[in-house]
Amino acid sequence: MVNITDICKRVLFDRYQFMENAALLKAIIENAIDGIITIDDRGRIESINPSGCKLFQYLAEEVVGKNVAMLMPSPDREQHDEYIRRYQHTGVPHIIGTGREVVGLRKDGTIFPFKLGVSEVQFLGRKIYTGFIHDQTREKEAEKRLKEDAEHLEEQVEVRTHLLRDTVYALQQAKAEVSLSLEKEKELGQLKSRFVSMASHEFRTPLSAIQLSASLIDKYANSFNNPNISKHVGRIKSTVGNLTTILNDFLSLEKLEAGRVEPSFSNFDLVKFAEEITEEMQMVAKEHQNIIYQHTGINSVVKLDQNLLKNCILNLIANAIKYSGENTFIDFNTEINSQKCIITVSDNGIGIPETDQKHLFEPFFRAHNTGNIPGTGLGLNIVRRYTNLMNGNIDFKSNVNHGTLFTISFPIV
Repeated sequence: MVNITDICKRVLFDRYQFMENAALLKAIIENAIDGIITIDDRGRIESINPSGCKLFQYLAEEVVGKNVAMLMPSPDREQHDEYIRRYQHTGVPHIIGTGREVVGLRKDGTIFPFKLGVSEVQFLGRKIYTGFIHDQTREKEAEKRLKEDAEHLEEQVEVRTHLLRDTVYALQQAKAEVSLSLEKEKELGQLKSRFVSMASHEFRTPLSAIQLSASLIDKYANSFNNPNISKHVGRIKSTVGNLTTILNDFLSLEKLEAGRVEPSFSNFDLVKFAEEITEEMQMVAKEHQNIIYQHTGINSVVKLDQNLLKNCILNLIANAIKYSGENTFIDFNTEINSQKCIITVSDNGIGIPETDQKHLFEPFFRAHNTGNIPGTGLGLNIVRRYTNLMNGNIDFKSNVNHGTLFTISFPIV
């Protein structure tokens, strides 16, 4: 027997559950981020959620009951009703069940892009169409900015490409000019080397003859006991010596420039080597100039190029003699420790002005305070290059009128 009470309870429960589900669905629709619009089979709006109202700038009561075409710009506005009739007649959907990008018309007349998805629902014996509207304004603006940035970047790339082409062309032109200049400089360098070599050798022969003749004149003139003859013969010898030094400097520079100087390392006694140089240079020192040599260290054997080292030391001592006065001392010191071989030459001469010191090792440079003292400005440049060839370093300290200290050092191998 059917229990009426149970049936009533069941009906009430189902009704309560239906109302609860309906309330939940309404809450979901009312709070959805995207716009949701429902229309009937004639295109009239039945409902629109708050997000849809916000997108189109209408109140719900302003659009409910009206044709959804009011939310569309031309030509979609005029074609919408025809689309619904065609679908109802043929059953072939155009956007139902899929999705497409369209534009909407706001109340203020502006349009905006959105993604539209449409679904068909059978409800209480009639068809209801639900449209889900996702605003794409930000996405489209981002796409537009991205496109503009891409176009701007393409323009910049094009400009930079043209600049790069121009730069490459200019570099190619410059390279060609540099190559031509280098070739001409090479030819000029070769010509200069041949000239210097030829001139040096050609001058040596007459200078040697003049030096020999001056020595013979000095010898034969002793019997006349004439101080003027000795004085002038001394001048001849001194001048010939200066010219020989100049030729030697030019010839050394030419060999260095041509890369024809290769150090030949050998073991030798530095103390004996330095003592011989001291004795040799004392003979050309000024009156009452004294060269004082001293060695520090137990070991005295080094492995260097004797010829290059001798040239360096002779040049430094010759400068000390040249730029110091009579009755002065020139200190010549050598030292060998566990790490380095150190050679110093110091004097109490005219010194080097501070403004000139940075140029001191440049070829043909002479300090401003040298006056009429003869010199080519090549000696220290040659000393530095010879020192570098032997893997050494050269340094100096100097004060005007208080002398100069030169230091050359070599690592112990």
